[in-house]
Amino acid sequence: MARIYNFSAGPAVLPVAALQEAQADLVEYQGSGMSILEMSHRGKEYEAVHNEAVENIRKLLNLPENYAVLFMTGGATAQFALIPMNLRGEGQIADYINTGAWASKAIKEAKLLGQVNIVANTEHECPTRMPDASTLKFTPGAAYTHITSNETIAGTQWRSFPRPESPLVADMSSDILSRPMDVTQFGLIYAGAQKNLGPAGVTLVIIRKDLVERASGKCPMIFRYKTHMEENSLHNTPPCFSIYMLALCTRWLLNLGGVDAIAKINREKAEKLYAAIDASSFYKGAAVKEFRSDMNVTFRLPTEAQEELFVKEASTQKLKGLKGHRSVGGIRASIYNAFPAAGVDALIAFMKDFEKRNG
Repeated sequence: MARIYNFSAGPAVLPVAALQEAQADLVEYQGSGMSILEMSHRGKEYEAVHNEAVENIRKLLNLPENYAVLFMTGGATAQFALIPMNLRGEGQIADYINTGAWASKAIKEAKLLGQVNIVANTEHECPTRMPDASTLKFTPGAAYTHITSNETIAGTQWRSFPRPESPLVADMSSDILSRPMDVTQFGLIYAGAQKNLGPAGVTLVIIRKDLVERASGKCPMIFRYKTHMEENSLHNTPPCFSIYMLALCTRWLLNLGGVDAIAKINREKAEKLYAAIDASSFYKGAAVKEFRSDMNVTFRLPTEAQEELFVKEASTQKLKGLKGHRSVGGIRASIYNAFPAAGVDALIAFMKDFEKRNG
């Protein structure tokens, strides 16, 4: 196969084993006479896939029984609106921590629907960082506190999570299942699939069951978490193929040894790449060291012209998707769960050669 090393921030690299299994089953799924793309979401074949996807998530996160697993649509962006619609009562304030572009988008949406208190704001700090969790002052009686666990654009990640009295809500789109965590710290976790879970099209929502009762009677049924929980995410036709791929990707992760195993691999990949950046006077990390992301490694070169040349030449070496987000520039190497360690080695070798020729 002539596969590249895909450093894209999302849609992102998927496990080859999952892709190959999907390829083998695409035209006819396990003797059913049809593709999973054609199946009824009420049929027994798809029901088995759907339930496996739920159970794989439960196993990987060691979910207690009082948490529900939902498969929804609209990406994390839809959740920016659904969270305040479901969890914030009339006249209540929701606390938000602004750590970058994605947290900022969640805040803008929440403000359209009610009161928001910005507990901390590091969005425009350079180099970028996360706030000190021990110094945060939360709103007494807040409906919930929202964080973004990993900022893909900035390349920053919470190392330890805040502990507010209100339910903690986290956008984990870019680091879900990448490291161990205690789910009971959270009231709700949500994640677009297209980075660590599978292809775009499905959004994972994990919610403490008591919180589904908060939605008012004015909230449309389709937008209520309670609706999706009670109907096993089958209230409307779900994105069946995306959920099937999520089942394959989570099966791959379980076979690898689960979250503990992938966390070790992820840490080794990130440490190796950061070490190469820190050992150079040519490359400069874009995030404060204590908050560097294991998923999205961001760095700069001395000039934008050199960064443009770096991306162009890297592409010829099958190192693609390295251009930083248009809002900040620079270089971004996204090395999610399925990204191979050999790709990090190839990038480091290219970095050394490029510095030797252009430094």
